[in-house]
Amino acid sequence: MSSELLFAVVGALIFTLGVAGTVLVANLLRRILAFNLMGSGAFLVLVGLAQRGGESDPVPHAMVLTGIVVAVAATALALALLRKQHEMKDSEEELTEIDDG
Repeated sequence: MSSELLFAVVGALIFTLGVAGTVLVANLLRRILAFNLMGSGAFLVLVGLAQRGGESDPVPHAMVLTGIVVAVAATALALALLRKQHEMKDSEEELTEIDDG
């Protein structure tokens, strides 16, 4: 098995694990992590397919680098939104406790 095919197959498996985690897990933090796993699998497939006969095509590599930057920004946004949701839920619970007391 060539290294190109190995990268593509492992990337497809990682992507599949990420899809399963996104669909099957209820915890939002774990869903964010599973979504990142999907992205990593897609990047690995692109890198694996970029190699042809020992030579490497620079365009897919540039796409992967751009994708990594976008994935980091999207993850930061998702985590900030999750944190804000958690803070709002906590303040809501405090208000209910005050009203009940």
